[in-house]
Amino acid sequence: MAELAAPAVGDWDFPRGTASIELMTRFAAARGLPAGKLLAATTLTPEHLADPAVQVDARQELAVVRALAALDGSDAAALELGRRYRVTTFGIFGFACISSPTLRDAMLLALRYFDLSFAFCIPHVVLGGDRLTLELDDSRVPADVARFLVLRDLAAIFAVMRDLLPEIALEDLTFRHEPVTPEPYLAAFGVRPRFGADACRATLDPALLIRPLPQANEQTVALCAAQCEALVERRRQRSGISQQVRERLVRLGGVDAGMDEIARQLTLSTRTLRRRLTEAGTSYRALVDEVRQTLAEELLDTGVLSVEDVAYRLGYAEASSFIHAFKRWTGMTPAAFARRYRAARQAPPGRSASAG
Repeated sequence: MAELAAPAVGDWDFPRGTASIELMTRFAAARGLPAGKLLAATTLTPEHLADPAVQVDARQELAVVRALAALDGSDAAALELGRRYRVTTFGIFGFACISSPTLRDAMLLALRYFDLSFAFCIPHVVLGGDRLTLELDDSRVPADVARFLVLRDLAAIFAVMRDLLPEIALEDLTFRHEPVTPEPYLAAFGVRPRFGADACRATLDPALLIRPLPQANEQTVALCAAQCEALVERRRQRSGISQQVRERLVRLGGVDAGMDEIARQLTLSTRTLRRRLTEAGTSYRALVDEVRQTLAEELLDTGVLSVEDVAYRLGYAEASSFIHAFKRWTGMTPAAFARRYRAARQAPPGRSASAG
């Protein structure tokens, strides 16, 4: 058995749009629940939800999930909520999936850009023999909402798969927990699950992988995939745990307090912080360099501080070490950078600093 492809991220701590939170507030209102309590658990306003450009931390959505589960944390509510997530909920990411040539192509694209989803459980798609298995990993999901999110996420995945290929059907379905009643599961998945298993696992016929999708379009999927790539690249540059480390380094003025200290501030072990940064596609050293470069450019651009002063403010013991690092980052010395930007500011409008 082999994994079809590894998901792009190994943790739920990635930034996301507001569409999922907006969907949950509508879901609560439709069920006669006090929807205002969902946003009250966050710093968000209705205006934020109306702006498709707003990006939120995963913990904001988690707070909304907790607030909703506190109002109605039943299996039936979680499953019904999951069924409200349709391919259009995911914007350009959803359109890329539905325009893919086959279900296999759609799955590969979904795994490649998984951090454009709203999931908290990480999917692993395994192909082996006559079985195609989707297993949800909830090991890093907070225990108080793990069951709710397993049900929401799997119901959402299955709803989207039905949007892609209406005739899709599950052959088998297992959960670790025991249900209050199995009827909501049958309504959501079209199959009666087995409970008390070792994992949340859905099994499909692997022949479905090569089934052409009814809305496949080569030009559309190419355009949507390119937009997904650009969007996910922007998000990954300022994502989750990486952004939390950046913010603390900026507060320190770029001074490297050490990974142990940053981990302590985040109430994590150093080992956990290192692992989560690796899963986010970066490292502590890379973030220190990134923050120092940004601050160095801003300080040099003022024209007030000398290279030695900037080096000192960024925590370098010697200016030579800073100069070496800055040249590695930008390909030029700090002095050359400062001269270039002073010249650019002084150049007449419509005339570059090197013109003439």
